[in-house]
This record gives sequence, structure tokens and C-alpha cells, in this order.
Amino acid sequence: MPDRHRAPVKPTTTTRTSATGPVTLLIGTRKGAFIVRGDRSRRTWKLSAPMFLGHIIHHLVLDPRDRRTLLAAARTGHLGPTVFRSTDFGKTWKEARNPPAFPKVPEGQKGRVVDHVFWLTPGHASEPNVWYAGTSPQGLFRSADGGVTWEPFSYINDNPQYREWMGTVQDGTPDGPKLHSIIVDPRDHAHLYFAMSGGGVHESVDGGKSFTTLVQGLEVVDGFDPATVTFHDPHCVRLCPRNPDRLYQQNHCGIYRIDRPSNQWVRIGRNMPKTIGDIGFPMVVHPRDPDTAWVFPMDGSTVWPRVSPGGKPAAYVTKNAGKSWVRLDKGFPRSDAWWTVKRQAMTADAHEFTRWKQRSSDHDSPYPESTSFLYQREERSGGRRHHRGRGPVGIGSPLPRPSVSHHHRAGHDPEAHQDLRQ
Repeated sequence: MPDRHRAPVKPTTTTRTSATGPVTLLIGTRKGAFIVRGDRSRRTWKLSAPMFLGHIIHHLVLDPRDRRTLLAAARTGHLGPTVFRSTDFGKTWKEARNPPAFPKVPEGQKGRVVDHVFWLTPGHASEPNVWYAGTSPQGLFRSADGGVTWEPFSYINDNPQYREWMGTVQDGTPDGPKLHSIIVDPRDHAHLYFAMSGGGVHESVDGGKSFTTLVQGLEVVDGFDPATVTFHDPHCVRLCPRNPDRLYQQNHCGIYRIDRPSNQWVRIGRNMPKTIGDIGFPMVVHPRDPDTAWVFPMDGSTVWPRVSPGGKPAAYVTKNAGKSWVRLDKGFPRSDAWWTVKRQAMTADAHEFTRWKQRSSDHDSPYPESTSFLYQREERSGGRRHHRGRGPVGIGSPLPRPSVSHHHRAGHDPEAHQDLRQ
């Protein structure tokens, strides 16, 4: 694919400013959805009653264009995979009239069936009713009426080449292969990205009329050929709001960064501590600083137990685009914590505060550090805690196993593309 040449990055309508108001977390779990509201200081939190009690909520997303519409990707016991829509911030819900579904095939032929809707992304600011959805098995869908009806988007769902790259259901993650990380460039509604587990990262510059692979520099499991797109397994891809030409990726085989118009991913995870590694699921980017990102490593040994390394959980932050990483573990158990944080189950809001931290050097001189609040939900329930300092904020009254959470900042552009996941 030819390089994309863009003008220098300029602030966009999605560029976030520092938030000062209350915050709302939208949390999806395997037993329903919850809304958690925090005060301006992020010290006091109130948990809502459950929504969709007993149903799996894979993704719960706020529309940043009107700041009141919510979409929930649900897998229900009776209705199966579907999408619910609220236009009053969760007070009432209606099911999509036509949820994402693959076309029926002639009798006698074997077609694909959506097992669950996994990912939801609001469209560009210039397209107020457009939404995108990714499913398991891998499928890309679009709604032009705010999530009421959905249709297959682009050509990839039935394209022979893409079907080959998608592999089979047996080739995917334990609960099915997925299309996720659907990204809309805030400067250009026709510039799209998506990722597949498995099947790699893909880009369109013409509104989905065509897509090209974006896997150069990405590694695959030892013994497999990286030239075969099928073997690429991105876990989570994020675009920096302040610099949309920079993307970060947590992959099955490491942590990466790409700076467009380059098509080459760089494995910045090699700078993580060797005893920890750079395997995990979530990726969180800073709302204003494109050099800052957070990850949550897990045990990357051969059996992939999906637990924190050594049972000692911690997030890691880089503030120099991956050149170095700092461990954040304040407030976490020091041992025997055998859990991890999944794909969308980690996020940050745009609140900013300045604290003083000791520089780790010989003279130990203090220096000011500005950061934003980081939130996460563990794979298993935990106690409620909130703090500032060298660690994330865990919001964990006894909630079920999480699927996903988004945050909303009252009185500010919610920019719901920051989220938490399974």
C-alpha cells in the first residue's frame, strides 16, 4: 500500500481537554450492565442497579455526538446475539429491529451465524447516526439509523481472501474469533481501521470500498509464517486522540506502536521488564498526550493461563512512546492474585491532576508529574478501592466478571472510544 501523506496534525473536534466534572463508568459483565458514577475527586462512587440482569453484555458504549445515546452489545438467553439502544442514558432500552446478522444462504449450504456482537464504535462526527459493529465470528456491520437496523458493511464478510484470513471458529480465541478495534479517523470519515483475532489489522482510506492489510513489523507465534495474515492476532488497537497518526497495539505477540504514514509497526514492548514480558489484552492511550499509554501484562508462558505474572498484578505506563515503562501496582495484592484484565476492561478519563513524585536517580530530586485517572475491572470481583499514586483505580464492588466498560465525563465531550474489555 502506498504511504499516506497528511498535513501536520491539528486539533480536532475529538481532541480532549482536561476534565473537571464528575465521571461515569459504563460497565458490561457476563451477568448484565452497570453504571458507576463518581464525584469530581474520583473518591466517592455510586453503583446503579443492574441492567439486562442475567445477560452477557460484551460492549456498552456512549455516543460522544449527543452524550445521551447508549448502545449495548448483548448475548441474551432467549433473543441470542443482539444490540439494545437507549436514548435517555440507560433509563429505557429498545432492541435493534434488525441486529447484525450474516445473510441466509440457500438451503443445503452452510452459512455463518453471528454468535455475539463483540465491538461497537460510533461513526464520525459528521455522520451522527452511523455506528459500526464487529462480531464473532468475524464480521463487520454498519448502522445508518443510530443502531436500529444493521447491514453488512463493505465486502469483507464474504470475500474469499478475507474468509481465508479469518480462519475457522476453532482457530480463534476460546469464546470465538472476533472482529474488534473498529476505529474512525476523527479527521476523515472515510479513513477506517479494524482488527481481527485472528486475521490482522486492516485499513481503508475510501470509506470501506477497499481495505489493505497493516501487519508489517508484527510478529506471530513461533513456527508460523508472518507473511500469512491468518496467523496475526491483534488483541486491541487504539488511536491517539491528540495525534491520530499514532496508533498503539497490544498484540498476542507483543506491544507495538505505528506512526503514519509509515506502514511499519515497532515492537515497543521489548522495552518492558524481561521478567514481565509484553503479552496482554488491553491497551489504553492518554486523552491528550500521544506519548503516554498503559498496558496490563499477563503471564505469557506457553500455557497462557490468563493470569498476572507470578500472581502479582500491575499496570505499566510509558510516557515516552514506549522507550521505557514504569510499573503501577499501588493498591493491588502483593501475591496470590491470579487474575488479569481483558481486552476492553481498562480505560482512562480526561481528568488531570499534578502530583509530586521522587525521581528514581542518585539525587532523588522531586519533579511534578501530570497524569489522568486510570480505571480497570479485573476478570474476577474485588473490593472497592480508589486512590491516587502509582496504580490504577479499581472500581470493584461485587460485580460479575466484566465484559467492557466505557467512561463518560459529565459536562465534557465523553469521547467514548476509551474503554475496558474481555
